[in-house]
Amino acid sequence: MTDKRDKPFDLFIIGGGINGAGIARDAAGRGLNVALCEMNDFASGTSSASTKLIHGGLRYLEQYKFRLVREALAEREVLMRLAPHIVRPLSFVLPLTPGMRPGWLIRAGLWVYDRLGGPSRLPRSRAVLLHHHNIEGQPLRPEIRRGFAYSDCWVDDARLVVLNVRAAADLGATVLPRTECVAAHRDGGIWRIETLDRRTGKTHHQTALVMVNAAGPWVERVTDDVVRMPSPAAVQLIKGSHIIVPRLYQGEHAYILQSRDRRVVFIIPYEGEFTLIGTTDVELSAMPEHLEIGAEEVAYLCDVASGYLKSPVTPKDVVWDYAGVRPLYDDGSTNPSELTRDYVLAVNHAAGQAPMLTVYGGKITTYRRLAEQAMQRIATSFPGLKPAWTATHSLPGGEMPGADFESFLAALCSSHAGLPREFITALARRHGSRCRDILRGSQLMDDLGAHFGAGLTAREVDYLMDIEWAREPDDVLWRRTKCGLHMTEAQRRVVASYISARASAIGGDTNPG
Repeated sequence: MTDKRDKPFDLFIIGGGINGAGIARDAAGRGLNVALCEMNDFASGTSSASTKLIHGGLRYLEQYKFRLVREALAEREVLMRLAPHIVRPLSFVLPLTPGMRPGWLIRAGLWVYDRLGGPSRLPRSRAVLLHHHNIEGQPLRPEIRRGFAYSDCWVDDARLVVLNVRAAADLGATVLPRTECVAAHRDGGIWRIETLDRRTGKTHHQTALVMVNAAGPWVERVTDDVVRMPSPAAVQLIKGSHIIVPRLYQGEHAYILQSRDRRVVFIIPYEGEFTLIGTTDVELSAMPEHLEIGAEEVAYLCDVASGYLKSPVTPKDVVWDYAGVRPLYDDGSTNPSELTRDYVLAVNHAAGQAPMLTVYGGKITTYRRLAEQAMQRIATSFPGLKPAWTATHSLPGGEMPGADFESFLAALCSSHAGLPREFITALARRHGSRCRDILRGSQLMDDLGAHFGAGLTAREVDYLMDIEWAREPDDVLWRRTKCGLHMTEAQRRVVASYISARASAIGGDTNPG
């Protein structure tokens, strides 16, 4: 049988983060022959290192980024509908403290925020009294008495990426994880591309009519070293780091804190037993080979949180941390916090030459709109291209009547009454309606194979490897699930051994059906 990679692709996308995955899904759904190439695991870079929010960006109003905020707020509503299992509402409390932004300014900003994106299913903002007997005020210092509450959404960012890749593959896209694009050049109206499978060491050659550079922090490396052409724009690399500590307070609300440097820091309930604190803004001159949080970043996050909380947070409390690099479009700002979070799409299309689209910046919230705009920019290369479609089609697992997760969960628990509700809930939060494929035929935990701890079973690991391209322990423990956070080191080693043995049995197949 002829390998699809021997045929010309309509679109060859470099980068398996949220932007590349979103473009692949959109393009495949319009009938294009698409390839998506990622040198590591999907979402292994910036797209799994976010603050896990689908939000309009309240602070961007201060920078007069009204179009960006409007688009993001509208997308917040779309994503709640398309993926109710991994996108869910989250209430934020913004405490007022002397010397920070005045209350009238915040109230005015929230009034705009409530209305800018159009109708919303989320509650509108309100003033709150933060007394010690109120759940919102209990963790805060007693002198903090007033604030505001508003709503945005939480998202499992890495799963959002993988579900977009899965959707693209379901629509016929060729998915190439752990495959690096090492060279590409134009040959008239086509791209000639060389890729390296980093698991097998084999090289492959493909052709494509249009190339998309969605490599995120490596976007300039692709233009400079792979296609060897001038970069159409510049990026500033901004490191953002987060820390995870044991749960700091009761309640499912988050806090948005104003720091003395006028940045904001979020405190968010995380994985039931923990609290997430982030993020930082550290400018980098180049993309490091090994990315990790700095001690000064940990201290900064602890200091900001401790300035608001009764019980201080110290570096000793940190049980896990992560860092990512945001490839922001260089708009000339000298303050990393003020660089635009908007996206810029640049098309290099010389007469008679194959086009290349380069993606700069962007927010995880607006990835779907970015993909639509990307398709619009290259539409002239594909006469008769089908219209935009992704706003009305659920992501894998999101196919629930009325996008009602709670009703779906209740029915699922009823049909698998022998399984713990907590276990089913966690599984459904990861996989939505597709968790039925994992649970099929099971009424007892023993029916799901080995139980590695933290609700992770052999049946789910097999699914993640067979359907979602997982091949390494981190793929399973820290991206497609967060079970690693709840496990002992010994339990993680058992999972690693199981994955290694099964990956060896699977061999070089990196494109599951």
